[in-house]
Amino acid sequence: MDTKKEQERANLHSTIWKIANDLRGSVDGWDFKQYVLGMLFYRFISENLTSYIDQGERAAGAADFSYASLSDDAAEFGRLDTVKEKGFYILPSQLFENVRKRAKAEDNLNELLSGIFRDIESSAKGAESENDIKGLFDDLDVNSNKLGPTVAKRNERLVKLLDAIGELRLGTYSDNTIDAFGDAYEYLMAMYASNAGKSGGEYFTPQEVSELLARITVVGKTEVNKVYDPACGSGSLLLKFAKILGKDNVRQGFFGQEINLTTYNLCRINMYLHDINYEKFNIAHGDTLSDPFHWDDQPFDAIVSNPPYSINWEGDANPVLINDPRFSPAGVLAPKSKADLAFTMHILSWLSTSGTAAIVEFPGVLYRGGAEAKIRKYLVDNNYVDAIIQLPADLFFGTSIATCIVVLKKSKKDNATLFIDASAEFVRGGNKNKLGDDKIAKILEAYTERKDSDHFVRLVPNSEVAENDYNLAVSSYVQQEDTSEVVDITTLNAQITKIVARQSVLRNQIDAIIADIEGGRHE
Repeated sequence: MDTKKEQERANLHSTIWKIANDLRGSVDGWDFKQYVLGMLFYRFISENLTSYIDQGERAAGAADFSYASLSDDAAEFGRLDTVKEKGFYILPSQLFENVRKRAKAEDNLNELLSGIFRDIESSAKGAESENDIKGLFDDLDVNSNKLGPTVAKRNERLVKLLDAIGELRLGTYSDNTIDAFGDAYEYLMAMYASNAGKSGGEYFTPQEVSELLARITVVGKTEVNKVYDPACGSGSLLLKFAKILGKDNVRQGFFGQEINLTTYNLCRINMYLHDINYEKFNIAHGDTLSDPFHWDDQPFDAIVSNPPYSINWEGDANPVLINDPRFSPAGVLAPKSKADLAFTMHILSWLSTSGTAAIVEFPGVLYRGGAEAKIRKYLVDNNYVDAIIQLPADLFFGTSIATCIVVLKKSKKDNATLFIDASAEFVRGGNKNKLGDDKIAKILEAYTERKDSDHFVRLVPNSEVAENDYNLAVSSYVQQEDTSEVVDITTLNAQITKIVARQSVLRNQIDAIIADIEGGRHE
């Protein structure tokens, strides 16, 4: 690992967090993140576009070309082609660096920024990228009272925000360190989530868990067709594939759906900040269970997800769902108050024949009775459950419960389920447990080898799972090591007898000393 780069990264992170906290004042951190992340996005797309146009013109022979120095009129010539390629357009006067230069002198900075954000979104109207750009600045409300009680106060804070984001040393395209933007975004999301409790954390999967899930689904592969997450949150899980395989090795791109509008916007911003262009991602807004968006894009080679735990859904209150091809094969719907296995069935349905899915689940789905037991029976009897991995407690923001990973496959080589007890594979970091690189490697090795290992791994024939009422809890199959000390009762009793006798002698001696002292007092 490049220690100099790691040091730079650590410095950048601490600077960003300090800026974010200094600037927010009395605004709640989880609310203020929209401003920090939105401004980071504005800077990124400004630099991304400038770099793209400058490189093109210089390659064509205009050695000193500088898009940022052009007049807006002169820049109009490239609008159509650029929107087709990049998905949006920003005029030179509207670029982050040019707005920042004149921000202090702008009495109506909030109106100027508001207009620029509107224009950037409008530049994609009628283009293929329209849905990928639309609404991206909705949560960056420059006229909000959260920024300050008066226009002057709001503008003062906006100037500070522009300067702070502008000062960040995020590298340039030519330095090949542009992943610093994506890295900064992920870091901020993690920090906000860990400080926001449940409200924020439910939209963010810790990086090391994302890493493990993505690696499980690409074991033995150097590329995949397309990847999918039906509850994609801010997109960190999907983007792990870009890091692990390289974004060009996810050939047809990144697909996801998210029900929360703000988080859906954060996810699309996250794609751009990781330099995933609009034609390589397809993120939809809406309820995956009742209104799935990607019917025409499935099946998927790799599916990863950390769906919301035990949420309500329509279930059998909606008569259409039992005939939905995603749910009907099990013959029963997940309970109305626990949608967990509805997500599981949806994922299985959209998984390709040669694909792998890795899903974070709450432990209850592995052993509860009723409809959930019937769904597990369907999964096991059809040999779709590849592995169950018990994770350590306290890994996730917003909950300390020990979750598990359910791995699904449609084409397995054996008629058995692998159980891995990784509940002890963690290190404590800050206020949460973490999976270190060595722990991830250990779990992956156990998953790949599918060999028994005392107190850690067991490959169980599906017939045994069936005999055990289709209970899929890891603790039912992998016995935890007994670390308690073996005690010889006879020896222990002999020691206790000696201690009691010694105690009696000491008591008599103490009584004699006290009697002497008291006798001396009376003389």
